[in-house]
Amino acid sequence: MSGFLFSLLAALVASLGARDQLLVARLTAANGARPFLLVTAVLTAALTCALAAWAGARLLGEIAPALRGTVAALGLIAAGGEMLLLGPGRPPAEPTRSLAAAAIVLLAHQVTDAARLLVFGLAVALAAPVPAGIGGAVGSAAALALGWLAPRWPARLGRARRLVGGTMAVGGGIALLA
Repeated sequence: MSGFLFSLLAALVASLGARDQLLVARLTAANGARPFLLVTAVLTAALTCALAAWAGARLLGEIAPALRGTVAALGLIAAGGEMLLLGPGRPPAEPTRSLAAAAIVLLAHQVTDAARLLVFGLAVALAAPVPAGIGGAVGSAAALALGWLAPRWPARLGRARRLVGGTMAVGGGIALLA
């Protein structure tokens, strides 16, 4: 249960103001609130969280239990770095209505974003890849739904996102040294 809850909260916080949430918000603002865009975004989030949990499960069988905390700390540092370094980018000049194109871009954003790195780290640290994957998918879906429901809101989170990212990176560094 803790794997689910921690992963849900981590993915929700890491997804606020993230590139995938901003893409959904920008497409919603430009094309209207299309339910299939939200469904596509949630499905890509579930797929990428499942991939992160699967990678965590694969690594879990390969490393000693004493190193699980180290993997989690490295995941936290990587997630914080992603939040600090990768900005939202420019809005598309001509937003597409193609769900396939949106899915491809969402998958590209989500594969290595902070939420998936945290799901991976928690799956290993807690030895609970399935609950971590499900929790991450729910947290990411909630953030994407917020971007879809209030498309102007995620763009305002840039500074707060960087503050959270810096805090995650420092916390991961402290955990790694401890």
